Amino acid sequence: MRGSLFNLNRRTAQRFKQLAIVSVGSVKIKLLLLCCIAFVLFLLAGRVPVFSVEDSIGASPNQFSDSRKGYALLINTWKRNDLLKQSISHYARCSSLDSIHIVWSEPDPPSESLKKFLNHVIQLNSKSDRRVELKFDINKEDSLNNRFKPIDDLKTDAVFSIDDDIIFPCSSVEFAFDVWRSAPDTMVGFVPRIHWIDQKGSANRYAYGGWWSVWWTGTYSMVLSKAAFFHKKYLDIYTNQMPASIREYVKRNRNCEDIAMSFLVANVTGAPPIWVKGKIFEIGSTGISSLGGHSEKRSQCVNRFVAEFRRMPLVSTTVKAVDSRNIWFW
Repeated sequence: MRGSLFNLNRRTAQRFKQLAIVSVGSVKIKLLLLCCIAFVLFLLAGRVPVFSVEDSIGASPNQFSDSRKGYALLINTWKRNDLLKQSISHYARCSSLDSIHIVWSEPDPPSESLKKFLNHVIQLNSKSDRRVELKFDINKEDSLNNRFKPIDDLKTDAVFSIDDDIIFPCSSVEFAFDVWRSAPDTMVGFVPRIHWIDQKGSANRYAYGGWWSVWWTGTYSMVLSKAAFFHKKYLDIYTNQMPASIREYVKRNRNCEDIAMSFLVANVTGAPPIWVKGKIFEIGSTGISSLGGHSEKRSQCVNRFVAEFRRMPLVSTTVKAVDSRNIWFW
């Protein structure tokens, strides 16, 4: 009898133990599922820009001064009115655009028909609650330095320098503008380039690297002014404070004004630029970068500017600003 009771109690205990194991396993599975759901919700909730203004400096966009709420488009052109019309028509749609300044260095002034067309497309494409100003900055001589001349009536701190043959989506431009507002003294742009010490030559000689060098190394030290934001103060520094010999070199060689601006900003800030990821649409034909000997000429510019500044001011970095709202993994 005792044996029967003992066996019965033992079987009962074993059953309770099995039920407990099953229950614990079920709880573990439920906890695991809950953790997975919570993790997915966390990822979805955390999809905010990497360089959002609020997270970077703890301020809402409305707290910025009026001069930093918009930007001026500074577009360089040369006898390509068809490309100019496409570019102006596109950028007029960008919500933070305040004004458009066309760097005009052609021997003949812009025609009235061109002015009329551009004003029409700006009025047609810009937001109804704002008025975008259009101005031609007329220059008497043809020089690449013209694109960095000071603009007396510029109302915004931010300048978006762009060539007439490339277009970026307004969403990318607006994101880059937000990045610039978090670091307004630096250059923020879409086209990175790199420099390095030339191991084949003198220890003090530098080489210029194009896009494929940036892609291979994951490093850059410049963003080209063909598509970049910078503070308007650098227009005055470039024209009136930077060594005149650098501007003469740019004028004589018709090249490297963008490298000179990168040197200037790095010399002032002691910091690297910020590369913003963005899709580029080229609407023009190939430029001087496709010509033979381009990299060597650019390397000569780098070394000449090092001599003029008496040091290498460029700072290399591996940081890239990415708008995480447009990607799943970042």
